[in-house]
Amino acid sequence: QVQLVESGGGLVQPGGSLRLSCAASGIFVRGYHMAWYRQAPGKPREVIAHFTISGRTNYADSVQGRFTISRDNAKNTVSLQMNRLKPEDTAVYYCNGLGGTWAWGQGTQVTVSS
Repeated sequence: QVQLVESGGGLVQPGGSLRLSCAASGIFVRGYHMAWYRQAPGKPREVIAHFTISGRTNYADSVQGRFTISRDNAKNTVSLQMNRLKPEDTAVYYCNGLGGTWAWGQGTQVTVSS
């Protein structure tokens, strides 16, 4: 059974940084295209970054240059470094395979507010 557990969210002021982590069990993240998603209140879930099996990365325009996705094969985790956060980044953040391969975890809340 695949389980994805997100952590690292919190309340941060605009311009601040957070690092999210996704711990996977039941799979090896190195064998899949992995992605971070977010869902803001009243909006659909959107993919914001993904990391391919070969190590290539891709970002949504809204986070390009501010967020960095990475993978740690030894720890079997996928991380999202978020810098220069904006109020519009406020959302629940999730990780999953690209395309939403498995059941969604509980996500981690990120709130950007002064």
